[in-house]
Amino acid sequence: MSLLRLLARYVSKTPLHPQWLLGPRRLPAGLAQVTGSVLDVGSGDRWVSRLLLDGIHYVALDFPSTGRDLYQARPDVFADAASLPFGDSSFDAVICLEVLEHVPVPATVLGEIARVMKPGGAAWISMPFLYPVHDSPYDFQRYTEFGLRRDLASAGLELVALQHSLHSLRSAGLLACLAIAGGVSICRSPIAALLAAPAVAMVLAINLLSFALSLVWPDWPQLTAGHDLKVRKP
Repeated sequence: MSLLRLLARYVSKTPLHPQWLLGPRRLPAGLAQVTGSVLDVGSGDRWVSRLLLDGIHYVALDFPSTGRDLYQARPDVFADAASLPFGDSSFDAVICLEVLEHVPVPATVLGEIARVMKPGGAAWISMPFLYPVHDSPYDFQRYTEFGLRRDLASAGLELVALQHSLHSLRSAGLLACLAIAGGVSICRSPIAALLAAPAVAMVLAINLLSFALSLVWPDWPQLTAGHDLKVRKP
């Protein structure tokens, strides 16, 4: 484990961490009240299931080369999101958070989500927009709001709500912090050790300044870390 990763592990919930501006993982609005049968595409460690209502039928699905090999995920089903192993209209709701950037053709996955949803069912979908490449080599694209709208329409899904996941100033601060931390992470010792202290100081300053300014400065929606969507199958 690199020096920077070791430091980040101990400050993960403080402004010393380069991803602090993202905040804690949280359910999209309305998902906590979902009932019936729910499919979680790209379930990872199944964190979503711990925040849902008791009594729902939750099915976790992940892809072997990312879910198993990168995250040691333990889903109910290992499968390709582009070819879901379920019948038509099988689920009341579908969850697909931070997955579409990792699939070769997002429109195909959205089409499969639409297929397995019951008419009137809802899906919660998110995708990063301004965020570094991750889970290499399984990181293929970033979509604007309009690219997402295009593929949703092609899949026959109605957009209910679209939110930008982070204030523009926090998004800019997040990128700056990740650029600083990323630069140090690729350096060899002893250069990485020399850069660690100034990197931590810069990350702290950028995090606090970005957060404080975002409380009073107007948001600029053209610059955001990602998009959160709620969609409906007619």
